[in-house]
Amino acid sequence: MKKPWWSVLIFLLISFGLQGCSGVTILNTLSPRDGVQVTRSIVFDRQHELKLDVYQPANAHAAPVIVFFWGGRWEDGDKSMYRFVGAELASKGFVVVIPNYRLYPDVTFPAFVNDSAKAVAWTHEHISQYGGSTNKVVLMGHSAGAYNAAMLALNPAYLKAVGGSRQWIRGMIGLGGPYDFLPLVEPDLKAIFGPPSQYPVTQPIHWADGTNPPMLLIESRADTIVYPKNTRNLYAKIKENGGPVEKFMVDDLSHPMLIGVVSNVLSSQSPILQKIVSFVVQVTSEKQVRQDEESSGSLAPPNHP
Repeated sequence: MKKPWWSVLIFLLISFGLQGCSGVTILNTLSPRDGVQVTRSIVFDRQHELKLDVYQPANAHAAPVIVFFWGGRWEDGDKSMYRFVGAELASKGFVVVIPNYRLYPDVTFPAFVNDSAKAVAWTHEHISQYGGSTNKVVLMGHSAGAYNAAMLALNPAYLKAVGGSRQWIRGMIGLGGPYDFLPLVEPDLKAIFGPPSQYPVTQPIHWADGTNPPMLLIESRADTIVYPKNTRNLYAKIKENGGPVEKFMVDDLSHPMLIGVVSNVLSSQSPILQKIVSFVVQVTSEKQVRQDEESSGSLAPPNHP
């Protein structure tokens, strides 16, 4: 099917020079509104005044839920920049939660992962009020947000610390995520993940013991910000340990465009949105949920180093 000329034009504009706020403004302005209800700035952590937005389809009932963590090198970003993600995924029938989390230099590792865990705990407790199912929660993230989501999926300690369980999570989707990025060279990353003695445990790949929920790792071979080896290495480690994981590679998208093509405006430029939708439908199907619940009682707690 031929791609609309305006879609190609916007793709080129955002790819070449409008990857910042201007590009996001275009995608947000043109995001779906009909049939999508948005509840903004719900407080989920009063201690740190952290808030989240919920996007829900009209008349949603027991719908699959996607908790989306945005990227920005753990230093920059805000939930308001990703209205196009919430609106588009809600238009596909999902309830979408987009939380904020604390950033450097105010905090360092693992505070942003702890904040992400609290957002998932809030989702488990409250999402039925917004038409979502607590038994059908999938984590999703782009860039640094994919790191946050991966840490929650791979290391059960974070959700346990907030009174939760990794068994809440039916799946995890990562777009352009940093999962295996040692050695650290840049001063800010050294500060965010230091001291050096803890560097190994800051890496998602360190926790890839095969006990994770199903994971879909999406990457572009053209990504020069987060190198594709991150996805390849984590995929290989999970596979080696017998865990459920799928790798989906594309050839020609920049790092920002990995999430840009999730918008209604640019989705025709890549099969990524279609892949995300099919993965969420698969891991949240009634049959899959029943199988997970039946098998969860026999799973021994993972024994991490």
